[in-house]
Amino acid sequence: MLQVNNIQENLDKFVEGLGKRGIQNAKDLLNEVIDLDDQRKKTQQELDEVKAKSNQLAKQIGQLFKEGKKDEAEAAKAETAELKEKDKALSEQMSFIQDQLLNKLYNIPNIPNPIVPAGKSEDDNEVVKVDDSATPTLGEDAKPHWDLISEYDIIDFELGNKVTGAGFPFYKGAGARMVRAMINYFLDEAQKAGYVEVQTPILINEDSGYGTGQLPDKEGQMYGITDSNLFLIPTAEVPITNIYRDVIVNEAELPIKHVGYTPCFRREAGSWGAHVRGLNRLHQFDKVEIVQIANPDKSYELLDEMVAHVEKLVKSLGLPYRILRLCGGDLGFTSAITYDFEVYSAAQKKWLEVSSVSNFETYQANRLKLRYKNADNKKQLAHTLNGSALAVPRILAAILENNQTPEGIKVPEVLQPYTGMSMITK
Repeated sequence: MLQVNNIQENLDKFVEGLGKRGIQNAKDLLNEVIDLDDQRKKTQQELDEVKAKSNQLAKQIGQLFKEGKKDEAEAAKAETAELKEKDKALSEQMSFIQDQLLNKLYNIPNIPNPIVPAGKSEDDNEVVKVDDSATPTLGEDAKPHWDLISEYDIIDFELGNKVTGAGFPFYKGAGARMVRAMINYFLDEAQKAGYVEVQTPILINEDSGYGTGQLPDKEGQMYGITDSNLFLIPTAEVPITNIYRDVIVNEAELPIKHVGYTPCFRREAGSWGAHVRGLNRLHQFDKVEIVQIANPDKSYELLDEMVAHVEKLVKSLGLPYRILRLCGGDLGFTSAITYDFEVYSAAQKKWLEVSSVSNFETYQANRLKLRYKNADNKKQLAHTLNGSALAVPRILAAILENNQTPEGIKVPEVLQPYTGMSMITK
């Protein structure tokens, strides 16, 4: 959530930033926020004056009665009653203005970092690195992973559809072992990099959803549990970051580094179709997430560190990959900057996104009231960062396709100790 004082002090900069996201009426939106905040300040001043007057009269009434000035005391009591009514009306007005202001701020996205390119869609994302040295040469008979999983009997979409619905697969035998292996490998590598593992709930409440920006849910991506007002998490970022909601940490504790594995749930509204077959797009999937709470002075250095960590993972799996800097039009609602990782799926002949690494700067921290005490003992908003390290399904799809041979599917060397096999065979 943007800070109102920053909007007031940097209006032109914020208008330009929202313009990168394709928001044409940015100045009007931001001026509405400023006007509401001015109303809030004016109402708060009036409310403070009424309360001060009421307190003053309350002290005077007893003294007037003691002095025998009954008429003056009764007049003061009558004025106090009027002030109570005014207090009530102003308090209701204040609550209404605050709700309006909060709703406006909740629906304005983060301002992109200056280095984020302008653009309308993924077509305008900037490619910052390509390493396709691991791209295999497959024969004409190479099969996409949705054929391979049936042939090797390792993932069952029809069974998932029977038990739950489309986009909820069953992993079986070697497929289940591969998923477990990747999760453990990703967690172990994060631990080596200094991340403290946490096992979180996969249901969150409304406050947590608002805290990290998943609510209000404008894209209809969240699964809600209506009778309890809880939501299935779209990523472990949400419960992990919310550990620090309403928390003040000491500067010496930063950066705080956590990693967590969870199943993730997304409706992926409007995205189902032939172009997202098999593991390319699921409603439930497994993911290891890294999260950092950082000093603003160090957060971009830490972002680079997180990008390097994800790159090391992808490279260790022997997959061709590229790194993209997302343009304003493709940037997530809460993000100031995001780097996407894509791996090349040789049988499909397409790039598959497997990770997003983002710096949210103070946007989430302002919603979360996540602050730290600096050297002068002053409270400042922290920066929050997160990254997929990694999401399992598309990584598995690329491994299956890129490593297929007549004898079977080769298991990446780093995963062999976790799977106990070097080859998936029929």
